[in-house]
Amino acid sequence: MGTFNRRGFLKASLAGAGLATGAGLATVAPRWLRADTPPVRLSGADIVELGKTGIKVSRLAQGTGYNGYNHSSEQTRRGKEAFDRRLHHSLDHGVSFIDMADLYGSHPFVKDVVKGIPRRKLALLSKIWPLKADWVKPSGGAKAEVDRFRKELNTDYLDVCLIHCMQNAKWPKQFEKIRDELSDLKQKGAVRAVGVSCHDLGALKVAAEHPWVDVIFARVNHKCGKEYMCDGSLAEVTATLKTARKNRKAIVGMKIFGAGKLVSPEEKDASLQYVLGGNLVDAITIGMLDTAQVDDTLARIAKVTRG
Repeated sequence: MGTFNRRGFLKASLAGAGLATGAGLATVAPRWLRADTPPVRLSGADIVELGKTGIKVSRLAQGTGYNGYNHSSEQTRRGKEAFDRRLHHSLDHGVSFIDMADLYGSHPFVKDVVKGIPRRKLALLSKIWPLKADWVKPSGGAKAEVDRFRKELNTDYLDVCLIHCMQNAKWPKQFEKIRDELSDLKQKGAVRAVGVSCHDLGALKVAAEHPWVDVIFARVNHKCGKEYMCDGSLAEVTATLKTARKNRKAIVGMKIFGAGKLVSPEEKDASLQYVLGGNLVDAITIGMLDTAQVDDTLARIAKVTRG
């Protein structure tokens, strides 16, 4: 951060996060940044537990779905060689949590990279797209999808399986059959934990309270609001995530860099500091596109959380 001292950085970070009196939240530094508490030192390679699931993951997940659509993503569209190099690099640096989805088409790519790695050393997460589209014909449940995912990944089980992209508060009823089949798969050991990824504040609020949910993917950064790819204002998203944490839901933060809108070093640092320092999440997923981005993200996590 050059000559930008700690106090100046904190002041700018809080202002950027909307933590001024006029923004509806008090101007109080997160507890981990106050002088009366020991410095917190975090690493993206730290092994943490997802809520009450008992599942251990690296704090940082390698996302595979940047600009994902129609069974592809920026990661897969760059080709197998680039994908292999990036994921090998992440794994070599302790990032063993891999965030996938049917939408991204990333399962076969991941399978080839993780071949030969002891399964217990990996945390594999994927997501079911529940709506009919040109590229997919949903079964209406989860069994056929999870069976296919496991074959595509050559694994006996998924650590986490989510219903992808919930866009309203009615999702528990709308996708009841998927929930029921995921619960059955969880009981049989084909899936260890279940939940949803949310793209709507109402959906997120329901997930924060719903007893079926083990894991939530939530859009959060220090700016929030629709402009920065979140489901509500900073105050709304923060309050909802705190409720979910109180209910012992596992939270994985996504859109930490606003889906590519938070690009300056200061913005990235402020977002990581807010999300990780505020104890809002268990882990974060970032769709790093090359080895340099992996290195940069790991370095930033260490920098902004080292006290």
